[in-house]
Amino acid sequence: MAQVKIFGLKDHLNPIKERFSEIIHSCVVEAFHFPPDKKFHRFFAMDKDDFYYAPGRTDAYTIIEISIFEGRSAESKKQFIRLLFERIHSELQISPQDIEITIFETPKSNWGIRGLPGDELQLNYKVDV
Repeated sequence: MAQVKIFGLKDHLNPIKERFSEIIHSCVVEAFHFPPDKKFHRFFAMDKDDFYYAPGRTDAYTIIEISIFEGRSAESKKQFIRLLFERIHSELQISPQDIEITIFETPKSNWGIRGLPGDELQLNYKVDV
């Protein structure tokens, strides 16, 4: 399971959010071997006076937070991060300087999905990649 949150300035994020979602999902599918139909993304397009960030960033500054079941290898998480930086830069022309990524891992038992604790779900994909 993966839940993705994307935060950015509304004037920059709204026009590209569909493509941004496609890029993120392609990285999740490739790095974590997710089924293509498992896509859960939420965009938080913010007004400039609600989104503060450090000097050296532009209006393209974007934060990506992904919550996943624990169990992925360090290498698969690093691959995910590298793919995101590469694809966002090449396809959306957003500098890696303007992207921050955080992966939050929790035990399956901390999730509730389709009426069950996550550790009782029958998944059609592997978590230990």
